[in-house]
Amino acid sequence: MNKEQLHSYISESTGNESNICQIYAIKDHEVVLDDCWHGFKTTDAMNVNSVTKGVMALLAGIALGKGFIKKPDQKVMDFFPDYTVKRGEKTIYDVTIRHMLTMTAPYKGKSDPWKKVCTSADFTLATLDYLGGRKGITGEFRYATLGIQILAGIIERATGEKCIDFANRNLFEPLGLPRRIPHGDSSKEDQFDFFMNKNPRKYEWYTDPQGCVTAGWGLCMSAKDMAVIGELVLEGGLHGGKRIISEEYIKDMLTPHIKLGERFGFMSYGYLWYKPYDNKDVYAAIGDSGNIIYVNKEENVSVGITGTFKPRIFDRVDLIERKVLPVINE
Repeated sequence: MNKEQLHSYISESTGNESNICQIYAIKDHEVVLDDCWHGFKTTDAMNVNSVTKGVMALLAGIALGKGFIKKPDQKVMDFFPDYTVKRGEKTIYDVTIRHMLTMTAPYKGKSDPWKKVCTSADFTLATLDYLGGRKGITGEFRYATLGIQILAGIIERATGEKCIDFANRNLFEPLGLPRRIPHGDSSKEDQFDFFMNKNPRKYEWYTDPQGCVTAGWGLCMSAKDMAVIGELVLEGGLHGGKRIISEEYIKDMLTPHIKLGERFGFMSYGYLWYKPYDNKDVYAAIGDSGNIIYVNKEENVSVGITGTFKPRIFDRVDLIERKVLPVINE
């Protein structure tokens, strides 16, 4: 399959590939694939859903390297001394940043309290209300999109600036990528449109009424943005010879910290990044609708894919390895 055939394959797809908007790939520091569908251009952005989490892991690493966060095992409550803990709640005092990054933090209730949090005046404080619980720290994997919101609050408390400003100054701009702007609105209707709208978006990031970004979703990026970020990971935190994130942190971020079950394809999990295979140096930040940053150290390739809302599409690793890599290598 060549590039023209790949373009036609996706254009004619009526299945899982039918919602793909952009594919951008970098191999050996060169752009080897840049293609778009559904009227999108290379410079257009899309809500990449949970790929946002992978970017938050990088921001945590930058904050750690700059000394704003002391260590991954620093307690979450160190950053919220003014927060009033619910009566009888003790577990919350034991939760660390590492628990947040590995999705092993405990929460009350069985599912994310979307309505409660996303209609609140402060998403971070509303999420803190659900952190902890009677079971204590069990080490159990608990995928909590809203839980990562606390990480955005930690970065803001630690650095003294808005998370979006910290991200622009320390990640996007050093990589030569556009600055993100706050989305602004946070009404129920607007949130629905943000997920469902199939048109290109601005280089924006969804924010709560306090101007704090949504940490588990809502970052808008192009496939190019994601491939460039993937190359940063591929290079161990270097970009153009300049150190953006420490190599030690990147290694720790990609190291499997927990083995996932059938729901997540038996992949391993590092710090908000997946390792799809036990025996291959492949890593990914994965979001709903097939949005992905794919990093393959063996092939020295980074791939970004964006897609409009389409239910029950989780990862594109298989598509990349079956269809995209052969095109790149040809």
